[in-house]
Amino acid sequence: MDDSDRVPPAESATERTRFGGHRARDSVAWDWKPVDDIDIEDLRERVARYRPPVLSRASGWGRGVPTDYLGALTEHWAGSFDWRVPEVRIRSYPWTRVHIDGEPVTAIHQRSIDPDAPVVVLLHGWPDSFLRFERVLPLLSDVHVVVPCLTGYPGAVTAGIQPATPRVMARQVAGLIEALGYERYVVSGGDVGSVVATHMARAHGDSVSALHLTDLPALRVSPDLRGDLTEREQRYYRDARRWRATEGGYRLLQATKPHTLARALSDSPVGLAAWMIEKLIGWSDSRGENGFAFDRDDLLTWVSLYWYTGAIGTSFDPYSAAPLDVGFVDTPTAVSMFRHEILPPGPDLFRRFYDVRSWTEYDVGGHFAAWERPAEFVVGLRNALVLAEGVRRGTTDT
Repeated sequence: MDDSDRVPPAESATERTRFGGHRARDSVAWDWKPVDDIDIEDLRERVARYRPPVLSRASGWGRGVPTDYLGALTEHWAGSFDWRVPEVRIRSYPWTRVHIDGEPVTAIHQRSIDPDAPVVVLLHGWPDSFLRFERVLPLLSDVHVVVPCLTGYPGAVTAGIQPATPRVMARQVAGLIEALGYERYVVSGGDVGSVVATHMARAHGDSVSALHLTDLPALRVSPDLRGDLTEREQRYYRDARRWRATEGGYRLLQATKPHTLARALSDSPVGLAAWMIEKLIGWSDSRGENGFAFDRDDLLTWVSLYWYTGAIGTSFDPYSAAPLDVGFVDTPTAVSMFRHEILPPGPDLFRRFYDVRSWTEYDVGGHFAAWERPAEFVVGLRNALVLAEGVRRGTTDT
């Protein structure tokens, strides 16, 4: 996908609204260019030529994506999977682009017909993209929605750029929202997005009226706090250390030698699929269709988007950033905690770092909650909108 094509500037709104200010004053409408037929054929040929590795005998997902599963998936990928179907959907979204510090920042900008509607900003993570929020967009027609493509991820890949840390991404997203003309907004994030959202709340507290989070970012724990943890909180950090030792190897590799890994995954679509799908399936609620939260066309759409945009290497950049150390976040926060999140913390631990005013737990859903359980995700987001309205009125207690 070549993201250089543009269409003429969108019309700017001139009225001043309760939540939004003067909207879209510095943005231009933007169009996804369709993938060239030759690139689609190249992908199919590469997948068809896949050479399976010689492996020791193993069953299940404990050692990675099983051979039989990957074989069936790649057969469908090289044969009947039609990229043009999701591509039409992707191109139909209301895209916009601005330049922040000389870098292009691209986003879906879905406007409500109500000019006085509140504003929500939805931030994705890894190994996903704006596609994480496809299923919630139809449920949010009554608010203005901005879904940025975080720098280095599909829709925001530029060769030779400096690695984008979550702090840099926060500045870019805040600049994007300002360029769109919005003065106050709610930010929702998961995975890398929750880190970016936290930086935004700390650095742009006058604009971020409430947070909505679906996980607890990797926060730096001070020595004083370590000595004050409850047994449940200590168990959470023990579980976190165990998870890093058994499931977190990808983090070290993506943080320390990202270019080595990127060269392998950028040349092998099946390797890319294995790297991503292991996480997409392993981190989601396994009680979806056929035991998974994603059907095979969903998985191939997400992987193909990374392949065609060449995003996998730059998507690793946030992993080399220092641990989040921003102090207590006093922005009113709504938390939606889904049972199959990677490491679901309790509310007391969350409240050590955030001003949690709303806490909702679900027995379903996992790391990609907006995709897996869009209705439940939107409930939490609307809880954050209630908090934001309380901020506006000066009554934030819930």
